[in-house]
Amino acid sequence: MDATIELIHFEGCPNVEATRKNLVEALGTLGLGEEWREWDLEDSDTPDRVRGYGSPTVLVNGVDVSGAEAGTVGLACRADGAPSVDVIVQALGAYR
Repeated sequence: MDATIELIHFEGCPNVEATRKNLVEALGTLGLGEEWREWDLEDSDTPDRVRGYGSPTVLVNGVDVSGAEAGTVGLACRADGAPSVDVIVQALGAYR
């Protein structure tokens, strides 16, 4: 697979575990291995390019699977919750 998958989050935000579960299920649906990179927004090693996203966000090749753009706010939990399995599968489908 030629896609980079990233999970952006920070501790204390709801839906991070649900997002991990949905990632596992989506990757399994597509017959792919469970490989992705996680970025903790509270970690100083997290790159600036992902800092504007809310928690949790899944990026596929740098694009939010939910279609949201990075903002300029500080730490924020996403109001729309965990990306669904279907949304993740759809985003990954182009890279199979």
